[in-house]
Amino acid sequence: MHVILDLCLVPLGVGVSVSPYVAECHRILQQAGLKTQLHAYGTNIEGEWDVVMAAVKRCHERVHEMGAPRITTTIKLGTRIDRDQTMADKIRSVEQKLV
Repeated sequence: MHVILDLCLVPLGVGVSVSPYVAECHRILQQAGLKTQLHAYGTNIEGEWDVVMAAVKRCHERVHEMGAPRITTTIKLGTRIDRDQTMADKIRSVEQKLV
């Protein structure tokens, strides 16, 4: 099943800057072959359900390996079976209504 997921993974107990952890997680998502779109407070991910969820799990594992004793993660996701839809399709739909 195809899923579009918004991931906000926040390592706790690592200080103020979390960008090294976000960058490592982004690398994991790219290595998994997933389409991603980084934004200011998270990452949008598009792909097959099992691949996306395995990559999110790997992000948690790796961030813990990097020394984060605790992680809090917020996930929003959507699936649909009536038609194919990409992240770009969703953005384009809204942008067309703005003109």
